[in-house]
Amino acid sequence: MSESPDSPMVHEAVGPDLPLGEAVAALALGVIALLFAGILPALLGALGEEHRLSAAGMGLSATFEGLTMGLTTAAAGILLPPRHLKGIGATAALVLAGADFASLQAHDGGILLVRTLAGVPEGILLWLTTAMIARTVTPERWAGIFFAALTAGQLVAALLCAEWVLPAYGADGGFAMLALAGVAGIAIAVFLPASYAPLPQSESESGAPPRRGWFALFATLIFIGASSTVGVYLVPLALEAGLSADVARTAIWVSLAAQIAGGAASTVLAGHIRWLTVFAVSTVVTIATWLVFLGHPAGWIFIAANALGGFVSILIAAFIVPMTIEVDPSRRTAVLGGSTQVLAGALGPFAASRVVADDNVHGAIVLGSVSLLIGMALIAALHFTSARNNHTL
Repeated sequence: MSESPDSPMVHEAVGPDLPLGEAVAALALGVIALLFAGILPALLGALGEEHRLSAAGMGLSATFEGLTMGLTTAAAGILLPPRHLKGIGATAALVLAGADFASLQAHDGGILLVRTLAGVPEGILLWLTTAMIARTVTPERWAGIFFAALTAGQLVAALLCAEWVLPAYGADGGFAMLALAGVAGIAIAVFLPASYAPLPQSESESGAPPRRGWFALFATLIFIGASSTVGVYLVPLALEAGLSADVARTAIWVSLAAQIAGGAASTVLAGHIRWLTVFAVSTVVTIATWLVFLGHPAGWIFIAANALGGFVSILIAAFIVPMTIEVDPSRRTAVLGGSTQVLAGALGPFAASRVVADDNVHGAIVLGSVSLLIGMALIAALHFTSARNNHTL
């Protein structure tokens, strides 16, 4: 679809200016890809209440869908050329809608199979978003815009599920809502650009990141995975602190609102603050919020701490992109940053499940804190070695 000369343009794109409508379409498809994450706890809970999925199956469903999504995004970043984007986006949205519809009335193994397969089109849609963000001069600003839009969409979807869809229609109503979002994605894909500009690399370079790029992705996996290690156990953490499940559920909604604010803050801070400063401050703040969970705080303190953690988590996610670009200026690593964060979100809860018990989940905080500090140390080492290498050139 051609844009008129008077159409708003994204002038900070790498390569030719990108029409604003095409950029918005790319971001919107990423929101659709990750929309399920905002209602996943509610959906899995509904499936359990309907005796369609066991407690173990709930964890496996979340892990498998996250893994296939992250791996698909990574594979697309390495293997897919940034061409024929409209067709790729429309096809992926159609397949995702089909997978969501196929989840209706599915039970046990059927749910696991369909949700695992749903991660493939979700991963391709996310690749369309991350590939666009990686091709901007201030990717942290566009990542912040994306995360703010994503959290807002997830918040709306979660509220709809809690107040209307799930009470009236059960888990199938939630899957139907996701399927309709996929159908909408087919129309949105029409507004994608036909292709993205090439990344700044020589003809001899492959689509895979260099060695330091892979190391940056490994550090990201540990660093981002730490947050999901703790976040998945928010309800039992509240109960062990002497609070009610209602306090935990309130903390989740407030945290989503704080994440929207965090996304907005990242757009303001982009280009004005060093990414390493954001990481260091966010690491300290995150561990401080987790220490609150270990005590017996008042309900409002628990909610406020979780909101603060949500705020800095979006700052971290947005500033991952400039970190990977510093390590790998070809931006091949940056294209894989989104998939790495999805994988981290899937692997964190799996790792935490090995260190918790039914009556004590504080091991998740210990594991999360250690992982966060290790990830921060690896990322700092990458930064200082990059600075030293640049100084010697």
